[in-house]
Amino acid sequence: MIAVKLIKNKQYPLEVPEGTIVRHGDMVIVLTEKGEEVTTAYVVPPQVESILKRKKIPSIPLVRVMTEEDKKVHEEILKMEETGYKDCLELIKQHNLQMNLIQCKYTFDRRKVTFYYTAPERVDFRNLLKDLTKVFKRVRIDLKHIGVRDETSLCCGNGLCGRPFCCCTFKRQFDSINIKLAHDQSMPITPSKISGTCGRLLCCLNYEYKNYMETAKEMVPIGSGVMTQDGVGRVCALNVLTNKVSVKLSDGKIKEFPNQEVEMIDADVNIEIDTNTSGYRYASMQQTEEHVDIKLFEDDRNSSTGNI
Repeated sequence: MIAVKLIKNKQYPLEVPEGTIVRHGDMVIVLTEKGEEVTTAYVVPPQVESILKRKKIPSIPLVRVMTEEDKKVHEEILKMEETGYKDCLELIKQHNLQMNLIQCKYTFDRRKVTFYYTAPERVDFRNLLKDLTKVFKRVRIDLKHIGVRDETSLCCGNGLCGRPFCCCTFKRQFDSINIKLAHDQSMPITPSKISGTCGRLLCCLNYEYKNYMETAKEMVPIGSGVMTQDGVGRVCALNVLTNKVSVKLSDGKIKEFPNQEVEMIDADVNIEIDTNTSGYRYASMQQTEEHVDIKLFEDDRNSSTGNI
């Protein structure tokens, strides 16, 4: 199977007319709902092919493999997009609009230009559109309001892990993320550690959450009185990754024991533990950056619009 990647690196099977030869790495022109677009064709491995078929991903019609003349036109379009971005940005400043221009995108046939932007609130861009029609003549103009997560997936880049953003490689839709996911996984509650380039909580906080919760169910609950090899104590924190529990002993010391080596007891254990933390292994290390409301990093209506 030959496939192509369009915006946000979404993969689509390529519908190749009979008798046409398309090789791996060829630049091709395809027909989408937006018009003619340029992309690169590639051969997909059998595993990916089976996934595309199982999910019934619609195929994209091939217009033609790009010729040398087409490649020259494509280079001209890239220059037009750069100029168009600057022109639109200047008009936005003139109208003093609260919108952040992200990208200017032409279709290959140059019949349509799309401007992607983010904004905290709804923007009245009617006057801006009037001025744009004077600059961009004989072309359809589309202004699309997108979310900050959409912006990041559009621009691409590398995350804290050093790998390309999930949102511009394999994620097709955004899941809801809240601060509880970070608390339950012992993450240090600092924006620089648990938020992405988009300014929202990391999408990957969702990936292993279910495993953490399943493992935690098998561990001694926080606050439980336990008997250890060093005496009686109370569980004050869990380390899910190592399957160990931190126990505060009667002498005030906190020691870590394998979960299977502590035994819950029914008697009341009169040892105070800090109940204001998340109760996980790194609770004592967690610090919130000053004057930062962590709730601002959770999803809101401007996080993702899906308008790409």
